Amino acid sequence: MSYSFLRESKLYIVYGGNQYRIYTNTALNFSQSFAEDSYSVKTLHDQSKMVEGTTITKANPAQFNFSVPLTAEKDESIVMDLLSDLVSTSDSDIETQQLKSFDMYVQTGSSTFKVQSCVITNATFSLNPREQFVVDIEGQGIKLSRVGTESYTIPGSAQSESSTRTPLLVYPSISVDSLNMSSILSVVVQIQNDIEWTPFETLHSSLAVTDSSNAMFPSAYTVEKRIVSGAIQQYQTDNNITQFDDFSTDSNISITAKKGNDNTDFWKITLNPCMYTARMQPADVYTQSYDFRSTDNTAMGTRITTYS
Repeated sequence: MSYSFLRESKLYIVYGGNQYRIYTNTALNFSQSFAEDSYSVKTLHDQSKMVEGTTITKANPAQFNFSVPLTAEKDESIVMDLLSDLVSTSDSDIETQQLKSFDMYVQTGSSTFKVQSCVITNATFSLNPREQFVVDIEGQGIKLSRVGTESYTIPGSAQSESSTRTPLLVYPSISVDSLNMSSILSVVVQIQNDIEWTPFETLHSSLAVTDSSNAMFPSAYTVEKRIVSGAIQQYQTDNNITQFDDFSTDSNISITAKKGNDNTDFWKITLNPCMYTARMQPADVYTQSYDFRSTDNTAMGTRITTYS
């Protein structure tokens, strides 16, 4: 008997016929649950049946999350593409915007698991001068299945990897309109895609369900809205104390992650127009936080203006 350890897991993304190995830290998780419908079995003639009966015919969307350290080699650039860009689709002459869909494979010491037709629902970028630059990914998929052993061949054309992986320490450079902010503690930028799965349960299909192999799985979704938001935290000093109770509904916010070793731009997002509110946070050292949200966030692929 052998066990599977999380630290031995390998993550692959298959998109557009290509296979990408994605290096994550230990924050990797994926699962899928089934939905239960309970019903009363107590009758007028038999009041002793206190426990409800149950039927299970459909699966909830599969859930996954992982954290990707961003490196100077940018081998993880496919993740950046999948989380930001939308694809136009047309049905009955009605054009809609969909997220880019991909398959995710996780290979352990004894199994290979597949999450089919995944979409990224949330991405969080953390810019902290004292920690490695990472993006935390959350998403959903149609179906989780075990497709083979550890020797299973991942489909797609394997993309070449860099011979080195150079982690990055970055420090944030922020401008709000014409104001260059200083004394920055940390910055968080979050891209959220709110999706709604189309109802997929039918009476005819439910009657045919016997086990997990022929259960009903989700198949289609719509993007309800996109939210790009975050927070900028800075020390309160005598130079910025007048800003602690400020707000705006029409600003231009630019957030840049600069490489700590040579001061060059590595990643940048520009949000215009954008709203923000400022609030003070008393502590051992006084700080203040700018909570912001883009008010025009449809074209996220063009808002990330630098990634090099």
